[in-house]
Amino acid sequence: DFTLEDQDGNPVSLSDFKGQKILIWFYPKASTPGWTIEGQELRDEFKNFKEKNTSILGISADSVKAQNNFCTKQAFPFSLLSDPEKKTIRAYEALGIKKMYGREYEGIFRVSYLIDEKGIVEKAYKKVKPKEHAKEVLLDLN
Repeated sequence: DFTLEDQDGNPVSLSDFKGQKILIWFYPKASTPGWTIEGQELRDEFKNFKEKNTSILGISADSVKAQNNFCTKQAFPFSLLSDPEKKTIRAYEALGIKKMYGREYEGIFRVSYLIDEKGIVEKAYKKVKPKEHAKEVLLDLN
């Protein structure tokens, strides 16, 4: 379980969603191109997720204010959670060494988790493709 602040500064816990599935998607930074595309795809399929009793939560290390700006600008109907200390991000193994242009740095991976109605990880998506992810998860919910 975890409790993090959403884009409005309200506490949100995993346990708040008992009895429904949750897709948790991790992203390194709000309002960047790939993550915006993924969020838009999830937003556009939101009704279909709701019909399958599945909530969506986005998590990054961004501030509550940055999450609010991202959520508002993209009209996301789901919560974006702020984890500046990266405790939850680390617990879900969504943080590690990445390489870009020959240099290594610690970064947040493009991963998502489908959590079942009891709060247990049902499926891990380790290599998320932003334009395909929403439809991929929906197929798994059938």
